[in-house]
Amino acid sequence: MAKVQEELEKEVGKGRVVNFRNSMAAPERVFRSIQKRDGRIVPFAIDKITDAIFKAARAVGGEDKQLAEELAQVVVKYVAKTKANGIPTVEEVQDAVEKVLIETGHAKTAKAYILYRDRRTRLRETKSELMDVVEEILVETSRENANVSNSPSAKMLQIASAASKQFYLYRLIPEEFSQAHIEGDIHIHDLDFYGKTLTCVQIPLGRLLTEGFNTGHGYIRPPKRISSAAALAAIILQSSQNDMHGGQSFAFFDRDMAPFAKGSSEDEVYQAMEALIYNLNSMHSRAGAQVPFSSINLGTDTSPEGRLITRSLLLAHERGLGRGETPIFPNILFRLKKGINFEPGDPNYDLFQLAMKVAAQRLNPTFSFMDSSFNTPYGTEVAYMGCRTRVIANRHGEEVSTGRGNLSFTTINLPRIAIKAQGNLEYFYNELDRIVLLTCRQLYHRFRVQSKLKVKDMPFLMGQHLYLDSEKLKPEDSIAPVIKHGTLSVGFIGLAEALTALVGVNHGEDFGAQQLGLEIVSHMRQRIDEMAEEYDLNYTLLATPAEGLSGRFIAIDRKTFGVIPGITDKDYYTNSFHVPVGQEVSCFDKINLEGPYHRFTNAGHISYVEISAPPVDNIEAFEKIIRHMAAADMGYAGINFPIDECRGCGNRGIFEEECPSCHSTDIRRVRRITGYLSTVDRFNDAKKAELQDRRSHLKV
Repeated sequence: MAKVQEELEKEVGKGRVVNFRNSMAAPERVFRSIQKRDGRIVPFAIDKITDAIFKAARAVGGEDKQLAEELAQVVVKYVAKTKANGIPTVEEVQDAVEKVLIETGHAKTAKAYILYRDRRTRLRETKSELMDVVEEILVETSRENANVSNSPSAKMLQIASAASKQFYLYRLIPEEFSQAHIEGDIHIHDLDFYGKTLTCVQIPLGRLLTEGFNTGHGYIRPPKRISSAAALAAIILQSSQNDMHGGQSFAFFDRDMAPFAKGSSEDEVYQAMEALIYNLNSMHSRAGAQVPFSSINLGTDTSPEGRLITRSLLLAHERGLGRGETPIFPNILFRLKKGINFEPGDPNYDLFQLAMKVAAQRLNPTFSFMDSSFNTPYGTEVAYMGCRTRVIANRHGEEVSTGRGNLSFTTINLPRIAIKAQGNLEYFYNELDRIVLLTCRQLYHRFRVQSKLKVKDMPFLMGQHLYLDSEKLKPEDSIAPVIKHGTLSVGFIGLAEALTALVGVNHGEDFGAQQLGLEIVSHMRQRIDEMAEEYDLNYTLLATPAEGLSGRFIAIDRKTFGVIPGITDKDYYTNSFHVPVGQEVSCFDKINLEGPYHRFTNAGHISYVEISAPPVDNIEAFEKIIRHMAAADMGYAGINFPIDECRGCGNRGIFEEECPSCHSTDIRRVRRITGYLSTVDRFNDAKKAELQDRRSHLKV
């Protein structure tokens, strides 16, 4: 302070500044105006300098408002000394505040002010970025979620989403976690819903249909006919999705619908299932922004009615929509289980054959394997979401799928850790442990925020008792006692690129790299299990299903580390533990390589093989692939191939630029990505790049 005071004495005249507290109490007004960052000229107000200094002082325990006023006066005089001509800028005044605080011995206050200034700067930048995002959304909605439409309501929802993300990043989430997300060490999924709700749930369809339910405008009594039951099933999916940000699923659709098919003809059941598919591809949720993300698990009910439900749904899905279009929803998951449907002679073996016949034309169903080493302890209880989510083990209650789901998940950027390691495995594992711990702490923070929500905040999910034990709660109660049944998942992406960064090759190119890949994923699972013990919560490891995220990570890393061959030289990181999509590998080798990773990723997993064309005339090859997946200890898998459909004449096949029948260029191109089906026109750039690089693992 002495140095600044001496300089001020020289500036305003000797003897004028005799006592700091007394002499600086009422300085002359030096400036009338100040220039804002946007160029505007506004009246100069010393009170704003005082308030900023006082806020910084209070942050470190200070309460002397008069001192803040006097320091503000010193700042003004210092600016007057250094700004000989012209109007001072906001930045010049803020620089002066920092200098005065430091040189007058208020280092702690200076540090708090610098942090405050930095936070304000980031908030301004965030507002500017938000406006840029809003401007883009008003032209067209983001394609990160390929199921979001481009309607006015969808645009309004995405604008709200963008604002919500900024609020959580800069106002609610601790800076350690928000910075890790911003810089690309981790990705907090569904950030816009951080403190609003949960991710997904396996819906207790049978109970809701048997007991009835209320969507908010009156009681819906139990149905008496299969047509009514199917209509209500669609409404249940829609209502549940309005309370959540993730997918909705029925864990036992065949079993739960079977009682309502008694006495119905095959045609009645077929018409009901066809109506269900129509509804799930036309009705909207989330303020009209999208159709519900819906998944249906079936295949193991051997009752006559359960078999009829499964057969009718598969046949309706095979027929397609009104002009034969491939249905995008629901995602159908056919459970496979020895003794039920997997072997000739099993009671539902014919349904397995039908499921493959339909999948060979429509991409769905996908297949889940109840006899895998990690699913078999639960019999046929395990159910999956279309995206790959799996919820089964439970530290706090029944180990069931129904009535439970994922609470939230956050993904680790594996390639970044490997790039930084520069081949040093000890560094890699230490940094991986640090990021895993940080991610678990972030998930716990989100869990505590979610726990403050009340039953009335999710009137259908909690109010109608979809979640396990939620029937014990009242509308004003916190949901904390029941969400402990859900999972907190740590995901990962880009194992292939991480291995390339560490040893020069990926796991599809070298046996040693494959062994290292398994060690890395096993190590993560071990750390996650330790976190589950420490927090006494259902922490799980997820094979992240997000090509859009992989595009975000690689863009950040390319900017940070430059273009690295085999790592950052494309537009996306490889999905989870998958072998790179452009690599030449046979379908059976790919299955053998990816199969062992399924047992470690207890939060969910999926593997695909690519076929050059719909294998409608080669079901034997299709079945051989499925059986090899089962033998490789996979939990959930699908077979991909392109589906092109002419919107003009309805012709279906594989088209280059136009339909060979009517020469229309209005082609609907259906592909599977991140577990669900979508049309290519709604893919973002990373998804399109990944799709372009895909190589067939089997020619048909």
